[in-house]
Amino acid sequence: METAEIRRRWLRFFGDNGHTVVPSAPLPFDDPNLLFVAAGMVPFVPYFIGQESAPYKRATSVQKCVRTLDIEEVGKTTRHGTFFQMNGNFSFGDYFKEEAIRLAWQLSTGPRSEGGYGLDGDRIWATVYLDDDEAIDIWRRVIGLPADRIVRRGMADNFWSMTVPGPCGPCSELYYDRGPAYGTEGGPAVDEDRYMEFWNLVFMQNERGAGPAKEGYPILGELPRKNIDTGMGLERMATLLQGVDNLYEIDETRPVLDRAAELAGKRYGGESGPSAAEAAPDDVRLRVIADHVRTGLMLVADGVTPSNEGRGYVLRRILRRAVRSARMLGGEFTDGAVLPQLLPVSRDAMAPSYPELATDYDRIAMIAYGEEDAFRRTLASGTTILDVAVSEARQANRPALSGERAFTLHDTYGFPIDLTIEMAAEAGLSVDQDEFRRLMSEQRQRAKDDARSKKSGVSSTAAYRALREHGPTIFTGYETLETESRVRGIVRKDELVEAVGPGETVEVVLDATSFYAESGGQIADEGVIIVPGSGSEARLRVLDVQRPIKGLIVHRVHVESGELRTGAEAVAQVDPEWRLSARQAHSGTHVVHAALREVLGPSALQSGSYNKPGYLRLDFAWSRGLDERTRTDIEETANRALRRDLPVAVRYMPLAQAREEGALALFGETYDAEVRVVEIGGPWSRELCGGTHVSHSSQIGALAITGESSVGAGVRRIEAFVGLDAIKYLANERALVAALADLVKVPPAELPDRIESMIIRLRNAERELDRLRAAEVLQQAEPLAQRAVEVAGVQLLTELVPAGVSAGDLRTLAVNVRDRLDPTRPAAVLLASAAEDRLSFVATVNKAGVAAGRSAGDLVKVLAQALGARGGGKADLAQGAGGKPGDAQAGFEAVRTSLLSPAS
Repeated sequence: METAEIRRRWLRFFGDNGHTVVPSAPLPFDDPNLLFVAAGMVPFVPYFIGQESAPYKRATSVQKCVRTLDIEEVGKTTRHGTFFQMNGNFSFGDYFKEEAIRLAWQLSTGPRSEGGYGLDGDRIWATVYLDDDEAIDIWRRVIGLPADRIVRRGMADNFWSMTVPGPCGPCSELYYDRGPAYGTEGGPAVDEDRYMEFWNLVFMQNERGAGPAKEGYPILGELPRKNIDTGMGLERMATLLQGVDNLYEIDETRPVLDRAAELAGKRYGGESGPSAAEAAPDDVRLRVIADHVRTGLMLVADGVTPSNEGRGYVLRRILRRAVRSARMLGGEFTDGAVLPQLLPVSRDAMAPSYPELATDYDRIAMIAYGEEDAFRRTLASGTTILDVAVSEARQANRPALSGERAFTLHDTYGFPIDLTIEMAAEAGLSVDQDEFRRLMSEQRQRAKDDARSKKSGVSSTAAYRALREHGPTIFTGYETLETESRVRGIVRKDELVEAVGPGETVEVVLDATSFYAESGGQIADEGVIIVPGSGSEARLRVLDVQRPIKGLIVHRVHVESGELRTGAEAVAQVDPEWRLSARQAHSGTHVVHAALREVLGPSALQSGSYNKPGYLRLDFAWSRGLDERTRTDIEETANRALRRDLPVAVRYMPLAQAREEGALALFGETYDAEVRVVEIGGPWSRELCGGTHVSHSSQIGALAITGESSVGAGVRRIEAFVGLDAIKYLANERALVAALADLVKVPPAELPDRIESMIIRLRNAERELDRLRAAEVLQQAEPLAQRAVEVAGVQLLTELVPAGVSAGDLRTLAVNVRDRLDPTRPAAVLLASAAEDRLSFVATVNKAGVAAGRSAGDLVKVLAQALGARGGGKADLAQGAGGKPGDAQAGFEAVRTSLLSPAS
């Protein structure tokens, strides 16, 4: 049975049993505790903990998930994959243990002809939490499972949570006995390769606090209602129904594995046993490739782009591990590109379940291929440096590379720390990871969590949940800038308070507000809240506006005067100038996006944005920088749209209809069943958006692109000013041009030619100065050569030449002096020059000296060590820098001493 069919049967079965079919949320998830959705129930957490009211009593989904905690185990076991799909059915205070168990058994063992999976019930085992006698009774009484196939297990195995604060509860897991070829008899507690877990029934009834991931954490109490969260691993069920050994061999991953084996000239499975734990090294690499290529495909499809932080770093690590695993296999991968050969294969395997992978592939490929190109450059530079570090560690008999060297590879050359660890391990060395982490911690300026992040954590939402029980905040900001309302609640340090006075900064929830809460790239409105009161009015300066939980708008305010009390009448007043400029910027962002697609093509899709009054930036999928002509075309296209006075319309419609009409959605965003569609000029710009906008494009005023740059592999960023800010920017540019034209005494139109001719003359003058300086330096060569002395059979010259001689000139002078010495006898020249209170130094040895075992690199190292500097090089020429000019003679003496040493 194909994986796509297993997926269809799941949704059809639970849909027929009264469950609302909910589409998968995007992998990048808006939660401060998670980088990605890591379990099928994650999008439903607000319903489980009572933060929001569920719009349905029971639901089902096939949720895309990514976990990387066990990334080192990928390919070695049957149980570990970075991307996986979790089939889930959920109950929010509706049914509980008995029906959850019954539904799982019915679908698992039901005949295939009737829509079931047709598993043999006599080969299914169940595990339960230690003291869950209720679940054991249901398995025996309702299902008829024999007692010897029901196993009690502890908290680490059968008490489920997301490993972070949130909902949790005891669980019952279903395992399938794959037979003696896969391991030892005795049930799941004995062998989890033979007995493969395929379904987990979580009886969600508790809330956990912070603590260890799997056991030993505190239970904070009961959830408001008993819920059901079950998860069936789609890949695991496919493994069972397709009769393959592990999840890397199912129809959605095996094509990539086979193609990789073909290109590498390998035969998969030739030296491996049926258990993934018995896999040969090449088979493990092939499984890693199959898993990671698919994970990379799905992450990029959901809007993640490679970077050195957060989600982007996970994607970068995944793609680079896939590329490196392929290169280690050899064959056509030794020097050739990996992802262009394999990513299309993964696309074709996954598209039956996710058609958007085919329609959006140009954008996906642009980002993924760009990351591989960047990694190839990183490998070329980083591997050389790492090889040197490994060689030095071995020569010094050190068992580990220093954290400082690993940090330099990561920070300067973009070499991922995990790759450094892997490659060092292959050379028999470890890495000082503690020192590396310390240096990383020192380097990063760890920003405090912004207000929204602070407010969206499960542990700090109790006050907001209490206020949300009175209904959602009504947003009036689309129609008006001033709204009469009432103070529903005041929150200070996560606690509800009745009143606050002047000078305090607190959070305020109103029944209705005209203030726009930050979202969709648009920052929050500014303005004031006036509370009239019976005495003097209270005046609150609005600092920020957020939505910490769905449906609730929270104002962070500074009380400038008066007393603020819960229940008081209030007037929310948005700054009209702020809102006007914010609307111009947000509409301008849509216009730039449409202009990009018109000029570059439909694959130039937005992947992120930020706009504030007068300014916008937009990130979009593109693999190369834009030339001046293209930037001008985009700017002109955008401004023509402004001149055409295109109408801006807002429509509300079902999400499915919006997608059918071609409305563009921001990658990574989760949308409700009904969405708001903003159109500028009808189909010219049609996007899902909750922001505030102008009513006609001409109201944007003007748009001036100020910059375009790279923000990651396959992603570019455009920045622009709009409205008055654009006019001010252009006026400043005009003033600058006028000032330069006046300075060089030409009309503005002739300015480029005049500056170009000045640059040419300047370069010619610099070359002439270099020639004269070199000639002057070389005049010293003959007098210096005459100062050479005999030391241990070597013609040696050590000299501190006048300050200010460049490193290049110093090298030229040293070689010239060396060539004036007797070429039949060993000769060494060591020169130094001071520059800004530090030394540059060069050593060179002639052919006779090299043949006699003398090395310029060794001489430089001796001098560098004496000076506390750094240096190195080849046997005939080496250089370095550092140390104090006053220490030069002592350093030269150390060199002479080293030549006299018998060991030298």
